Amino acid sequence: MSDHTLVEVVLPGVVEPEGLQVRRSAVPRPGPGQVLVAMEATGVSFAEQQMRRGRYYDQPAFPFVPGYDLVGRVLAAGPGVGEELVGRRVAALTKVGGWASHVLVDARDAVEVPEGLGAEQAETVVVNGVTAWQMLHRHARVRAGQTVLVHGASGGVGSVLAQLALAAGATVIGTASARHHDALRRLGVTPVDYRAGDVPGQVRALAPGGVDAVFDHVGGRSVVDSWHLLAPGGALVAYGSASTRDDSGSKQWPVLKILARTWLWNALPNGRRARFYNIWAGRSLSANRFRTRLRADLGAVFTALRRGEITAPIAARLPLASAAEALRLAESGTVSGKIVLTP
Repeated sequence: MSDHTLVEVVLPGVVEPEGLQVRRSAVPRPGPGQVLVAMEATGVSFAEQQMRRGRYYDQPAFPFVPGYDLVGRVLAAGPGVGEELVGRRVAALTKVGGWASHVLVDARDAVEVPEGLGAEQAETVVVNGVTAWQMLHRHARVRAGQTVLVHGASGGVGSVLAQLALAAGATVIGTASARHHDALRRLGVTPVDYRAGDVPGQVRALAPGGVDAVFDHVGGRSVVDSWHLLAPGGALVAYGSASTRDDSGSKQWPVLKILARTWLWNALPNGRRARFYNIWAGRSLSANRFRTRLRADLGAVFTALRRGEITAPIAARLPLASAAEALRLAESGTVSGKIVLTP
C-alpha cells in the first residue's frame, strides 16, 4: 500500500456489511499537535456491529469511517510535536476513523507500544484491555480472594477481563456457549452455559452467598439479574446492551434504562453499588486527566500481555479492503478472539 494513497473504509448508512465502501484519496498532512500514523493493525469490535445498524448510542452522522482503535507507526509529526515520535509504534483509541491506511491522531492521544510487542498482538488489547482494566481495578476494585462473574467470558473484553481478574487473585465464573467451556477451564475460569437457561440459578449454585462483582455487557433483563446476584458490598459494572443490537427504535433508550436502574440501585441502603461504564467518561471535563489515566492503564495492560498474564488470541487476519468480510465474521458469533484488519 503506497505511503501516498489514503485508503479508508466508509460506513455510508444503515447497510449490510457488504454495503461498506472503500475510498481512496491523498494522504493528509498532520496539523498542529497531530501525528500521521501508518496503520499496521486495527480491529473489529462490537461497537462497529452496532454502528452499522445505527444503534451505537453516540455514533456520528453517516457517512463516516469506523474503527475504534489502531496500532501503527508514526510517519510524520505536525507543528508543535517533537520529532522523537516519528518512527515509533503507537496505539490510539479513536472511536471512529481507525479503518484506514493512514490516520491523523492528536499526539497527546498516542500511547507508545513497548518493544517486544508486535502491532497485531498489541491491537488485541487496546480498547478491550483498557475497558477490562478500568472496570476491574478502577470501578469494581476487585481484590484477591473475591469471586466475580464475567458475562461473555470468551468475548473480546470478557476474555481479557477474566484473565486480569485471575491475575488479581479472584475466582472467576464466566458465561459462554458450551463450545468455549474447555478453553475457559484451561484459563482457570468456571464456565456457565448461558444457552442452558436460568443463568442466575447456575451462578447461585456456584456462589450461594453471591458474587463480589458482575461485569455485564448484555443489558436488558440480564442487568437486573446481575444486580440480584451481588453479595453485600458487591459491585455491578454494566458496559453495553448487546441484547438490543438488533432492536429497532431509540438507540439511546437501552443505555438510559441501565443508567436509571443504576441510579435507583445506588440509592438503596444495602452497600452494593452499580454503574454504567463508558470508556470516554470524563474526557470532556478533564482531557488531561483522561489521557493520563488511559496511558497508565494501557501501559499496565501491555505489561500484563508481555508477562503472559493475559493472552488475546487473534481469530482472523484480513486486509483492510476485506472489512465487510471481517464484520460479517465478527457478527456470526462463530469465532473466539480478535478479528484484526491489516493494510
